[in-house]
Amino acid sequence: MIRIDAMWLAAEPIDMRAGAERLLARVVQVFGAAQAHHGYLFANARGTRIKLLVHDGFGVWCAARRLNAGRFVWPGATNVTSSLSLTPAQFDALVLGLPWQRLAELSVITRA
Repeated sequence: MIRIDAMWLAAEPIDMRAGAERLLARVVQVFGAAQAHHGYLFANARGTRIKLLVHDGFGVWCAARRLNAGRFVWPGATNVTSSLSLTPAQFDALVLGLPWQRLAELSVITRA
């Protein structure tokens, strides 16, 4: 299993034809360096595909995912800075296409 200590979401869309080298160049451009055991998530403009780049301390891994239907819930690039940190629970919800930004409010049921 690949160890991931921190997960970062790139808010600006990227062309999904980008491979590991181009994604790595984007990480270095935004963050200054790719940190070991950090994961970096990218999405296309339509939010139908995501790619994950992980630096494992020796090299980089690149994985892609698309949903059979629907879109990934992605923040608009105008609403946030160029990147966001994600918790493990937020990452798990995001890759399933769930509203990961609302996990805290969805975990509590109140009387209306």
